[in-house]
Amino acid sequence: MELPTAPATILIVDDAPSNLAVLTEALRSEYEVRIASSGSQALRLVEESAPDLILLDILMPDMDGYEVCRRFKARAATRNIPIIFLTAKGDVADETLGLALGAVDYIVKPVSVPIVQARVRTHVELKRRGDLLETLSMRDGLTGIANRRRFNDCLNRAWRQAMRGATPLSLLMADIDCFKAYNDTYGHMAGDECLKAVAATLAGVLKRPGDLAARFGGEEFVVILEETDLAGAMHLAEAMRLAVSDLGLTHDGSCISKVVTITLGAACCVPKAGGSAENLLCLADRKLYEAKMAGRNRVLGTQLV
Repeated sequence: MELPTAPATILIVDDAPSNLAVLTEALRSEYEVRIASSGSQALRLVEESAPDLILLDILMPDMDGYEVCRRFKARAATRNIPIIFLTAKGDVADETLGLALGAVDYIVKPVSVPIVQARVRTHVELKRRGDLLETLSMRDGLTGIANRRRFNDCLNRAWRQAMRGATPLSLLMADIDCFKAYNDTYGHMAGDECLKAVAATLAGVLKRPGDLAARFGGEEFVVILEETDLAGAMHLAEAMRLAVSDLGLTHDGSCISKVVTITLGAACCVPKAGGSAENLLCLADRKLYEAKMAGRNRVLGTQLV
């Protein structure tokens, strides 16, 4: 995976129009530049769309830059956005405070345009490399879909969100039928290609941004379906089962079909205090086991009360 080629987005926050004009002119040839003339406006803009880097003045009338920085660093969604303070406050104590709050750099006004350009370029590249590493750490190395770590993170978030909104949350667990026999028959390289094909197929059935297909381990996969009741989960599970079968991957080692198939277990609940995402996952796993014991290549599901 390579670094993104689209221009990075820079948010400049300063209450002086002349400073905004100078910085915008200095950066617009390389970046998509957005501006805010107050701390409160900056908070709103970042809530709408997070930039890759923020240039932040300290001395502003409605909310100083230190407080703006504190608020960004207090939120999981914004704490990793690099912030460079641009300010007339040049004392060591001021700079120390700014860096202690989480800023990555501190530039004293009047600024040198080449210095601003160089430091912005450096921190944008560092941010993008960090984002790339984070993405890779959340992706299964073989199949390219989400890995177990990302699944756990997303499941915990989805559980909390569903509990707040009193909305249904469903999980699917899927297992490639007779996969050991597939490896024994065709070899592990073919087995890897089979895993890739099945993973892409499962992910391809999902159409909503909040849904997630992940590799759970070995030949097992798991799917998070937000705001989906049991009927909806069963419908998607059946669509996945048919889509994998329709791939037509020959499986002479299978005892149930001439092609690769999958078995799925589904579980749904409306999360409540005292419940847990782990219980819902265990229930989906139990239904998967029951479906396998019932003959494989099928879907079984249940509602957690």
